[in-house]
Amino acid sequence: MSKRNKLLKFAELLTLPNVYENFDPKLPELAGLNGQPADMKGHWASAHFGNTNPITLELACGRGEYSLDLARRYPSRNFIGVDVKGARIWKGAKIALGENLHHIAFLRTRIEQIALFFAPEEIDEIWITFPDPFLENSKINRRLTAPNFLAEYRKILKPGGLIHLKTDSPELYEFTLDTLTAEPNVKLRYHNDDIYAQPLVLPELETKTFYERIHLSERKTIKYVQFGL
Repeated sequence: MSKRNKLLKFAELLTLPNVYENFDPKLPELAGLNGQPADMKGHWASAHFGNTNPITLELACGRGEYSLDLARRYPSRNFIGVDVKGARIWKGAKIALGENLHHIAFLRTRIEQIALFFAPEEIDEIWITFPDPFLENSKINRRLTAPNFLAEYRKILKPGGLIHLKTDSPELYEFTLDTLTAEPNVKLRYHNDDIYAQPLVLPELETKTFYERIHLSERKTIKYVQFGL
């Protein structure tokens, strides 16, 4: 993608009513439509969605493929895709508007800052779909199931809320299981290192992203972990 196209998409993000952005990581502030300040913490369901339905986050959502498909499946739930890449969020937000999926929004921010923009117990469920596994040892704390990230999720997830990890990375899968075993007050509910080798335990796992299809074409197995904090 050319730099010009990216800049055009970044500019258009400001005109999309389903996108919120944090422009300065040092300031816990969000901008919404036309760049206007948006105080969403604790008010996502009422202020954006206009309902009291449960909220599901998709972290590292990319183009929002998983959030979009979940929104199509579950019209009585709210969905928020979170990513730091504006051009990717632009794509998902445009698709949602084109399909009149008003129960999905997008948040552009760093995931380590997630608790700045959601109130305690505001989130019912979290999906982490094919994140960067950060295989270098020096980047272990950037894995989205590292203890430092789990601490942030704990701040915003409701009691009994579930977290789902779907990945092709055996390293991230094993790291996650090891981390969850060592973490206090974590309930590992289910894990499988080859989900398509047997009937799926959840219909939501049928959703396949662009990258997942590539992984499958390369004969990689897809792994899944479900746990609660």
